[in-house]
Amino acid sequence: MAIKSFLASLISVVALFQASQAGLIKRAACPGTKRTTANAACCSWFSVLDDLQANILLSECGEGSHTALRLSFHDAIGFSKSSNVGGGADGSLIAFGDTELAFAANNGLEEIVDDLQGVADAHGKSYGDIIQFAAAVGVANCAGAPRLQFLAGRPNATAPAKDGTVPDPFQPVSTILARMADGGFSPAELVALLASHTIAAADEVDTTIPGTPFDSTADQFDTQIFIETQLRGTNGFPGTGPHQGEVESPLAGEMRLQSDHNLARDPATACTWQSFANNHALMSSSFAAAMKKLAVVGQNTRRLTDCSDVIPVPKGTSVTPHFPAGKTNADIEQACSSATFPQLPTLPGPAKSILPVPPGS
Repeated sequence: MAIKSFLASLISVVALFQASQAGLIKRAACPGTKRTTANAACCSWFSVLDDLQANILLSECGEGSHTALRLSFHDAIGFSKSSNVGGGADGSLIAFGDTELAFAANNGLEEIVDDLQGVADAHGKSYGDIIQFAAAVGVANCAGAPRLQFLAGRPNATAPAKDGTVPDPFQPVSTILARMADGGFSPAELVALLASHTIAAADEVDTTIPGTPFDSTADQFDTQIFIETQLRGTNGFPGTGPHQGEVESPLAGEMRLQSDHNLARDPATACTWQSFANNHALMSSSFAAAMKKLAVVGQNTRRLTDCSDVIPVPKGTSVTPHFPAGKTNADIEQACSSATFPQLPTLPGPAKSILPVPPGS
């Protein structure tokens, strides 16, 4: 009994100490606003947040938010361990836009680069910071997304990235994985980063159908991309689509990238891909961890300031994993050798064409 009494007293003392310490941690009030932050140095980012949401991202999970997220990957992956070139997440895609926007892989980023350069210059922020901040805010605009970390203080880029550092959708899986490994990312981390495609749409793969989404719920950060890429197609699928990097999707109005199709079926990535199909929590946490790593490629994190509490808290999603109308487990092209595809419900009613993401939304 004496031991139990001692342990109970010790637990009480620890609890009181923790409570007293918590009371000592005060949030800084940002001048002229009702906002607070754990670090007063982050207060200036609230005005950047307001500017972005009002004028670029429009506070919605639309084209602006999608493209800001795409830009964060294209800027950060411009880094090579083997050849020691590229500054990673340093904003070189803005600072040296004349060079990097000429790379084929960066086609379609011109408008967001111009927009974010204007915001960065207006608020005195580095281009590396504005790219990763806009991506984190854009993701937060999408229901079901995780709240991403944001560290501020990246110095400005001193040189452009090298052409060829951004993987292309028409490349073989082996080439894509080798490029990502050279940038410091494993096959599992690549699949986690591709959760971004659940809120993505293509403008440049096929310019005749701009805004074509990669899954049926492009305004929701859900697991549908990992389900719908695993569906078999029709008309001799997987025959290539009309444009390089595209294969035929069995869902009207949806685009399937060749790289997504192949990664969903390759032995190196198929089981990770499938593991996200009905596990939103796993997909979300894996994406957040991979983005945390991506956002600081090439940076010394000891010199950065954690301003994550400026990022809005995303809303939850009401979408649960499902097959689109008319599709069932019988339509799945099984690829993972160690586990069968999960049993999922099918949406009722007739199949409907998936609507494009409106421009400027």
